[in-house]
Amino acid sequence: MPASSETRTTSERIGGIIARVLDTLAVISTVAVTGLMMFLVIARYVLGLSVVGLLELIMLAAVALYMTGALIASRKREHLTVDWLAGIIEAPGKKATHDALIAALTLVVTGFFVVWAYWMFSWGLERPQVTPAYRIPLIIPQLAIGMAALGCFCYALRDLIDAVKRMRAR
Repeated sequence: MPASSETRTTSERIGGIIARVLDTLAVISTVAVTGLMMFLVIARYVLGLSVVGLLELIMLAAVALYMTGALIASRKREHLTVDWLAGIIEAPGKKATHDALIAALTLVVTGFFVVWAYWMFSWGLERPQVTPAYRIPLIIPQLAIGMAALGCFCYALRDLIDAVKRMRAR
């Protein structure tokens, strides 16, 4: 049964807002990728036109879609799962230990992802680059990658804390 708005904690409210923002970004970037690809195909093969820079826009939308999808998967705990092993484990304590192991591994991997994204972003600030046609700064897709790295790290930390709490409750 969903909690009423009066009994929801601040973290649940913030989580709900983040979920709605991510879902909205996913829909917008999906529509952008699909619409721009359709326009590209129609322009090229039906109208015989070559629209300069269209692939740049598609790439920006695709990066946003991919990174938003990674965050949504992390939010829903649908990442790095082995259903076979999780299905075999029945004891709540062992399930919590399994979840803690997955969360710890995810935390380590996403920690490397955060560091890599930071280095990439720092390098992009020192040596700014832009796309050839529309001169869109490459910092924009780099920001999407950095936000996904940081968000996935935070979700992995959430999962680890939750699993440790369940392990201690046993």
